Amino acid sequence: MTNRHYTPADTLLINFDQALRTVFGQPKTTGRPNPALNAPPAESSPREQREAARLMRVNHTGEVCAQALYQGQSLTAQLDTVRDRMDQAAIEENDHLAWCETRLKELDSHPSVLNPLFYAGAFAIGALAGKAGDRWSLGFVAETEHQVVEHLNAHLNRLPEHDQASRAILEQMKEDEARHATHALAAGGARLPLPIRVLMKGAAKVMTGTTYWI
Repeated sequence: MTNRHYTPADTLLINFDQALRTVFGQPKTTGRPNPALNAPPAESSPREQREAARLMRVNHTGEVCAQALYQGQSLTAQLDTVRDRMDQAAIEENDHLAWCETRLKELDSHPSVLNPLFYAGAFAIGALAGKAGDRWSLGFVAETEHQVVEHLNAHLNRLPEHDQASRAILEQMKEDEARHATHALAAGGARLPLPIRVLMKGAAKVMTGTTYWI
């Protein structure tokens, strides 16, 4: 979906609807099956279950932020091809959002109460990245996805070894994120300056450090 045929008011309402669906509702997905469907049940201790739930809550919020970034970038993208690429990636990221939320329920946990705040901040960052130009916006996508892959690797190492359901979800997420990064670079994304990459890592630490507990 592109916004080139919509009035500014239409675009505002569409983005508001997408925000509500992401944070509180049922966002549109590709319909891919949940990777955890065939995972064997795990007999976890209460401590292990709490740890898995906290990690999956962080990943759920990460997907909320990913949606906001893509929506913000799509809103300000200059080329229709770039905008369409952002929209397609956002739908695939919605699969991750749905899988993480399902796993949180299975672990008797809940999404972070800070999700609306993080969505708003990520949307603004995405819109600014789009305003900087499509080359930099695609570079921002690639760097974001590279950092997400590193983050997922760390979580895979921290998950209880027998929690195959959470592990299957994170493995598929990692594969998708790496592919999104590759596509963004192939489409002309520029490597971001080191200070920007450091700032992005700092912002990610704030998100992960808070949503692990809240």
